[in-house]
Amino acid sequence: MADVCELQIARLGAQGDGVADAAAGQQVFVPYALPGELVQADVRGDRGRLIAVNRPSPDRIAPVCRHFTHCGGCAVQHLRTPAYLAWKREMVANAFAARGIGAPVGHVATVGLGARRRATFSARRTTRGVIMGFHEQKGVEIVDLVECPVTASTIVRALPGLRNLLMPILSRRAAGRIAVTQAMNGLDVAVEDVPGSLSPQVREELARGAAAMNIARLTLAGDVLYQSTVPAVRFGTANVVLPPRSFLQASSVAENEMVRIVTQAVGKVKRVADLFCGMGTFTFPLAQTASVLAVDGERSAIDALSNAAKRTPGLKPIETRVRDLFREPMSARELKGYDAAVFDPPRAGAATQAASLAQSDVKTIVAVSCNPATLARDARILIDAGFTLERVTPIDQFLYSPHIEAVAVFRR
Repeated sequence: MADVCELQIARLGAQGDGVADAAAGQQVFVPYALPGELVQADVRGDRGRLIAVNRPSPDRIAPVCRHFTHCGGCAVQHLRTPAYLAWKREMVANAFAARGIGAPVGHVATVGLGARRRATFSARRTTRGVIMGFHEQKGVEIVDLVECPVTASTIVRALPGLRNLLMPILSRRAAGRIAVTQAMNGLDVAVEDVPGSLSPQVREELARGAAAMNIARLTLAGDVLYQSTVPAVRFGTANVVLPPRSFLQASSVAENEMVRIVTQAVGKVKRVADLFCGMGTFTFPLAQTASVLAVDGERSAIDALSNAAKRTPGLKPIETRVRDLFREPMSARELKGYDAAVFDPPRAGAATQAASLAQSDVKTIVAVSCNPATLARDARILIDAGFTLERVTPIDQFLYSPHIEAVAVFRR
C-alpha cells in the first residue's frame, strides 16, 4: 500500500537513489533525491517515488538532458560535480572496505560530455513511425531520444536516419536492439533481436539506405548486410579491425587513461601476460617495449588482434592464445618467467585467475574492472597471498550512471 510521507535523505545509494533511514531500521530508496534534502515521496515498501523536494540540497543542479528522470540511461545528472565525483570514488572505496581492505583510492579520472563512442539502443515500430532510445526509468517503454549529451554527437545525429533505415525490419510487438559504435572510420551498426529472415528486396533496400547514410558497416545478427569500409580502432600504433558485435571500451578518453596507468605501472620489463586481452587494448601499447602473451576466450577478438599485429611494424613479439580463462586460468607454472600481468575480465571478475596469479612468480599485477565489488574480491585474493595494493584509480567512463571503472596496481 502506498504511503505519502516526508523523508530526510541521508546519503546516495549505489544505484544513485537517495536513501532515507525510516522507522525500525528500514531504508527507503528515492530516485532523484539528494543527501540533505527533505522530500515528499510516495512510498511502497522500500521504494519511494519523488513527489516534491521541500528543502533542496545546495548540490542540486539542473540536468543537462531533457530526458533525465524519464530515460533510464542516467541516474545522477542533478548533482554538482564535486559531490558527484565524491560519490563515485566512495563506491570504489566502499567495495574494498567491504572486503576489509583500506584501499589507497585516488581521484576520479573523468570524461566529458559526448565521450561515449558506443551505445546499444532499443527500437520498435509504431503506427507513428519508429521509436528508438533507451528504456524508461524502472519501466519497459522506450524513451524516443531527441538528444543524449553523454553519447558521441555522430551517433546521436544518426538516430533519425537509423529510424527510417530500420523501419522495414522492426516489429510492433517486440523491441529490437541496435548497437552503434563510432569507429575511427565511420559508424558500425549491429542489429539484433529482429524476427524472421529478410527477402532479397529488403536486404537491397537496407544496403542502399546504409550507403546513403555513409555507414561503415551494417550487420544483422552478425550477418554483414552492407559494408563500405572495414570499421577499425587504434590501439597503440596498431589499427585493429572490429569484428561484428565486438567489445570495445565505452570511451576512448577513458581507454587512453587506462592504457596510461597500465603501461606506467608495468614499466620497462621483458615479458607481460595480458589476460582477458580482447582485441588488444593493452597488448599493443605494452608490446612497444615488452614481449606480450595475449589470451582471451573470444576467437574473433584474438583473430583481430593477431591480424593487426602482423600488419604493425616496430612491436616486440606478441603471442596469442584462445582460451576460456574462467574454466582454464593460466597456471602459476605457465606464468613462470613473466615479469608482469594485466587482467581485464568481464563484470563477474576473475577469482580463479587471480588465485593462479597469487601463486605465481609475477611481481607486478594490474587489474582493470568495471565492477568494484568483484575487483575488491579479486584484490583480497592477491593481498592475502602477499601482494601490496599500491593504488586504485577510479575512471568515470559511464558518465551519470551508477557504474564506475577502476584500475588497481599490485606489487610484491
